[in-house]
Amino acid sequence: MKVPCLALTLVLATGLSAVAARPADAAKTRDQAEAFISQLKFLQGTINLHDNLATITVPPDLRFLDSRDAGVVLTKIWGNPPQPDPLGMLIPAEGYLLDADAWAVIITYEQNGYVKDDDAGSIDYDQLLKQMQRGIADSNSQRIKKGYPPFDLVGWAATPRYDRPTHKLYWAKNLKFEGATNNTLNYNIRMLGRRGVLVLNAVAGMKQLPEIERMTPEILAAVDFNPGNRYADFNAAAGDKIATYGIAALIAGGIAAKVGLFKGLWIGILGAKKFIIIAVVVAIAAWLGKLFGKKQPASS
Repeated sequence: MKVPCLALTLVLATGLSAVAARPADAAKTRDQAEAFISQLKFLQGTINLHDNLATITVPPDLRFLDSRDAGVVLTKIWGNPPQPDPLGMLIPAEGYLLDADAWAVIITYEQNGYVKDDDAGSIDYDQLLKQMQRGIADSNSQRIKKGYPPFDLVGWAATPRYDRPTHKLYWAKNLKFEGATNNTLNYNIRMLGRRGVLVLNAVAGMKQLPEIERMTPEILAAVDFNPGNRYADFNAAAGDKIATYGIAALIAGGIAAKVGLFKGLWIGILGAKKFIIIAVVVAIAAWLGKLFGKKQPASS
């Protein structure tokens, strides 16, 4: 039987601070979470994203949730803080959203201009990592004030790689959240376009790294800008805007966040990805008995 270990760790380690941070309309019991799941529409095939901005051809071993359903998963099922709904979400075709090893690729778009890639070949990734670690350490006090556990950037789970011909960038971070038994994997993919960047963030446990690494080429090939929105379509004469940052800022995140690129980097999903029941402390023991005794569905 699979048990949401990260959820349990966060409940017991953070107490009512985790409860206070959970959205009011989020599932309060496992049965309510499963009811939300039963209403989701899992899609496959070819799907248009964001008014013909891009197209995704969903790989056979993945499923797609549209903007609304992805928002339901993030806030009502996984209990993350409210954010604008993403363009969609990719999840494994085999698996269950309440499993301890559930993972997803969240797709968003940031229209902040054409990102020049001149610096791609000259970035010192060791130095960049140190800057990112300092930035995260400095931001932890604000996370604690908002009721979320602090975390550390342990290191690269996959060193950044930029494919210049396709203008696609990907890397992975190994994150350690206070009170969590296992580290969190944050796998990042960025696709550069004419007016902005398609952002794909895979959030999972570190043990899912081999699976996500194996699927990354498939995901990279499945999503692309439509004609007119591609990197090669940039036209300064037509008034196209050039972004004020480059490849290093996309990876650093904290730098890019200052100009609004990631709107908080979906920090909530990194720490509160699993199902966390909302209950007073005295009810936790009763919930655990119900949870551990319930048969886990094989799939949705």
